[in-house]
Amino acid sequence: IPDFGHKYYLQFSTEDYRTGENTGSCLATVLYPRKKSPPVVSIKCSHTKDQNEIQEEDNRLYQRIRQQTKPITGSNIPDSYGNIEPALEPAWALAVAGSSSIMWEKSTEDVGYFLAQVKSVKQWMRKDDFIEFDYTVLLHEMPTQEMISCHMRLTWLPGRPLKVKHFCASQTPGLKEGSGLGSGSAAGLSEERGDSF
Repeated sequence: IPDFGHKYYLQFSTEDYRTGENTGSCLATVLYPRKKSPPVVSIKCSHTKDQNEIQEEDNRLYQRIRQQTKPITGSNIPDSYGNIEPALEPAWALAVAGSSSIMWEKSTEDVGYFLAQVKSVKQWMRKDDFIEFDYTVLLHEMPTQEMISCHMRLTWLPGRPLKVKHFCASQTPGLKEGSGLGSGSAAGLSEERGDSF
């Protein structure tokens, strides 16, 4: 669009990240303005997976995490051979979902990201029904091939949106960039964990 930016029309399918099963198809338009502002996205999806089945899977994941008697902790997920310990699969599943919001926020028309590895994860034991994790994740930046380290705090309760707050290491030493107070951020998170985030 002359003097404004580029508009893209996309058609794509979605898949279950664990099984590779097709879960639906989407049509989207994405407008990248020339000025440094977020893209304008319009998306419509049809799902091949039943919503009740998705909710049941969420509940199974949630119950698996809640039944832990000790907080989940781990590092280097997956390991250098691509393996994930079964006990760490719930933490990995949430890392995939949470990091996608970081990748969405950081991606531009020319730069994209993929979750490469969870460097560390620690679960916080809460008194309410929410589950909460702190992560350090490595995002693979394309096309630069750089690895970007991000700290992510994630809270979740089935049936509610995942809340993610993050800080990522900048390419410029000493500078940090992070989530703001916009939609999808966890700006209202409890600060009972301290101000070290």
